[in-house]
Amino acid sequence: QVQLVESGGGLVQPGGSLRLSCAASGFTFRQNAMSWYRQAPGKERELVAFIRSTGEYTNYSELVKGRFTISRDNAKNTLYLQMNSLKPEDTAVYFCTKHLWAHGGRATDWGQGAQVTVSS
Repeated sequence: QVQLVESGGGLVQPGGSLRLSCAASGFTFRQNAMSWYRQAPGKERELVAFIRSTGEYTNYSELVKGRFTISRDNAKNTLYLQMNSLKPEDTAVYFCTKHLWAHGGRATDWGQGAQVTVSS
């Protein structure tokens, strides 16, 4: 059974930083692309960052490019999202997502989400 458990969310002031982690289990983590999505109140869920199975390719939303960094540790079965220079508009629930294939494909599994609130 696939499990994706996010941690590291919380309240941070504008300009601050947070690092989200996603502990993965129930599948062979190194074989699947992963991503982070987010959903703000009243808005649709949107893709934030994507990483292929070996980490050699990443892609970012234009809204976070240059501020967020996605990475993974395949030995630890863990996905990360380093978020710097946070803005109030980054406030959302952030979801860790498993994709079907090593290079992408549709999202097949989601974590429960981690709340990130950026406010002074």
